[in-house]
Amino acid sequence: MKKLLSLLLTLLSFGQMQGQEKQQPLQVAVIGLTHTHVHWILGREDRGDIEIVGIIETNKDLAQRYTKQHGYSMDIVYDSMEDLMKNQSPEAVTAFGTIYDHLSVVEFFAPKGIHVMVEKPLAVSLDHAKKMQALARKHNIHLLTNYETTWYGSNFKAYEMVHETKQIGDIRKIVVHDGHPGPKEIGVNEEFLEWLTDPKQNGAGALTDFGCYGANLATWLMKGERPESVFAMAQTNKPDLYPNVDDEATIVLKYPKTQVIIQASWNWPVSRKDMEVYGVKGQVIADNGSTLRYQLGDDHEEVTLTNLKKEKPMDDPFSLLAAVVRGQIKPLPTDLSALENNMVVMEILEAAMKSVKTGKLVKLK
Repeated sequence: MKKLLSLLLTLLSFGQMQGQEKQQPLQVAVIGLTHTHVHWILGREDRGDIEIVGIIETNKDLAQRYTKQHGYSMDIVYDSMEDLMKNQSPEAVTAFGTIYDHLSVVEFFAPKGIHVMVEKPLAVSLDHAKKMQALARKHNIHLLTNYETTWYGSNFKAYEMVHETKQIGDIRKIVVHDGHPGPKEIGVNEEFLEWLTDPKQNGAGALTDFGCYGANLATWLMKGERPESVFAMAQTNKPDLYPNVDDEATIVLKYPKTQVIIQASWNWPVSRKDMEVYGVKGQVIADNGSTLRYQLGDDHEEVTLTNLKKEKPMDDPFSLLAAVVRGQIKPLPTDLSALENNMVVMEILEAAMKSVKTGKLVKLK
């Protein structure tokens, strides 16, 4: 009897140890601080799912401002990825530098088996994206892309009404609006503004900064389907502020029975991220992250849903990262954060930039 009791206690202790191991936070390093979306990870509440073990930033004034603001020690701030790896053993990294730098982050960490999440868009060009994709596949790492709109409960309700309850029927048109009055107008810090308005570091201006949102959402709603063609227009309305990049862009995607209109702007009078989806039987309009309006046919009144939220860990990019690395969630290729979805996004953005330059419609191969 004593032996049986001892065995049961041993098994119970082993089970508790396994449970404790599963609850260990994911060890994460932050690569770069010049993208102000970095406050998302630095300032998030401690959910116990991740632990920031290192930060890479060569601009020590910036690093001191942000570590002081969010309560981190400068002892975990390193000058390079090499210095980080000499002192820490991250399981995953999040990139918050320039979009151009995303490739070098993947080139360094992928061969080490360290997973990567980048801020939108995936890459500065389709060429960079293909190199990143090849590295991720070769070294079997997760390569995720984070968009603010991925965490909108309203967008997921729209997807549910399209694909799960099928209330609005087949999609005929999607219209996505994203942007604000302009990065300088809203007061982004100089470190961010410097590369955001540099075509080499950011790819373009509003076209990439905000056009990527609509391309991402459209690819998700169209279940990964690539458009047949892309046509885009872009212009600079404020050359005194943005002499090197566009501040206004419209991208039109053509599918066999669907059109998508993506309106990206640094000229909106107010900041906005909203989406309209029109089907053969109804329409849904996601006004913001938590509010959605829908109408089903002419005989139905418009219905408004509010306080729409997503459940953990699908409500936060870094909770998702931890769940994916731990094997608790397996992303679908069509998912908003998935590499496959974002490769299509990069095809669309590349074609849009080509269309802007040539003034012609670009057919995807």
